[in-house]
Amino acid sequence: MKFGRGWPRYKKLMAFFTQDLIDAAASEKEVTLTTTGRKSGKAYPVTIWISTDGKHLYIRSGEGMKRDWPQNFLARGEATLRIADKSVKVRPRHVTDPDEARTTSQLARKKYGTYVKPSKAGEPLTKGEQAVFELLPA
Repeated sequence: MKFGRGWPRYKKLMAFFTQDLIDAAASEKEVTLTTTGRKSGKAYPVTIWISTDGKHLYIRSGEGMKRDWPQNFLARGEATLRIADKSVKVRPRHVTDPDEARTTSQLARKKYGTYVKPSKAGEPLTKGEQAVFELLPA
């Protein structure tokens, strides 16, 4: 197999989290995400919920995109996730597909209970569903 110039980028896109990290996301109630201020350049830790489908890691802002941390995360394109006594650099993939966003709400609802209220098909997405991020290894 011959690898071209795009191989390192492809290889990076194919990176996955370890199973112990995915297991920690399934069991830990809260994690810390540290973003860097898009204006200040300062580190800002925030305690958030995390959910997983067994392959992917998802976080969300219950208040939507008006919070600073989702804006910082998107602007900087990288943050540090503190989970299970490990610090892991992560990149965001903003979930914009309505069906996928609703599916992540169901994952969060299973873990955190009825506090998470998913929207139904045909309804507008909730604030939390508008600010869902799949975490990718950095």
